[in-house]
Amino acid sequence: MIESKLNLAGQTITQCCKKLVPDENDAALLAKLQSLIPDYPVRLALTGEEWYRLGGVVDPEGNRIAKDLVEWAERTYIECGQNLQTLIEHTLEQKLIATKQTGKTLYFVVQTGVSAEDFTLIEIDKTHEVSDRMLVDENCPPEDLEEFIDPLQPFCIESFCFGHARYIYRRKTDVAIFMEVINERYQNEHPVQRFMDDWNRSSAGQNKHLSENWIIRPDRHTGRFGEQIVNAEIINIETTNLPHLGDFAGKKGNSLNNILTRFDRQAGYAFAWFFYMLKGKQVSPHSAEAVFRDISGDFSYLPPRDEAVLRDWIASPYHI
Repeated sequence: MIESKLNLAGQTITQCCKKLVPDENDAALLAKLQSLIPDYPVRLALTGEEWYRLGGVVDPEGNRIAKDLVEWAERTYIECGQNLQTLIEHTLEQKLIATKQTGKTLYFVVQTGVSAEDFTLIEIDKTHEVSDRMLVDENCPPEDLEEFIDPLQPFCIESFCFGHARYIYRRKTDVAIFMEVINERYQNEHPVQRFMDDWNRSSAGQNKHLSENWIIRPDRHTGRFGEQIVNAEIINIETTNLPHLGDFAGKKGNSLNNILTRFDRQAGYAFAWFFYMLKGKQVSPHSAEAVFRDISGDFSYLPPRDEAVLRDWIASPYHI
């Protein structure tokens, strides 16, 4: 078992998050994390898309009734003798409002070495609570408790905020250790592991940390039969608008090499087109076959290490 290079407890990050008030660019949080991890560089690699979750319950003046809508609804339902109509009448009488948590997940990378897997991913949610809807729509009351908690057609109201935004620590993932767990559960080599292995032995891995352009995000969830499913997802974090490489029909030799070189230069590292092709992003899955046909003929423009990666892919293709 690989020993983690990063000696930082989740509880320490949790306390750090509780003490900081979020700013616009999260500079204070980044600086605090770097102070906690002085031996390795830390950077904010990605800010995820906005999401929302059920929040709590407040009255019309914004006074807090409950922090957790689900817990409050289930408990109050029991207190009402498990009579939904009684719960509805109580809610309408009090003019109660449901809130929601809106937020984005911040992905911080701690670079601990030069190999593709040598980084730790720290995920921290930046959240804000806002009013969402009247808890019950008098003209369209819920038919059961599930609809009471999360109606399909809510009676939305103008949003107002509660307090200030806050940081909430989610998890810390040592990618090398996590991939060990993944590899133990898969009979064949996991595509993400092969992606990293190809990165390490290609020109890309000679001058660039994988985590500067790609991050490995863990995926843990419970299956339909209660089993714990663990997987890995690779995410491209490049913000540059790269060109689309489609059909290479009629292109070969210097013409094809120039197209690939131009793409790599814009991406910022050699052999980038191959890894984008694996992800099905920007580059056609047929590009590798076109290049292979080219170098198998009269042309030779790939470095030996990249040619070896390409030949292995042709013999046993994979995508992520």
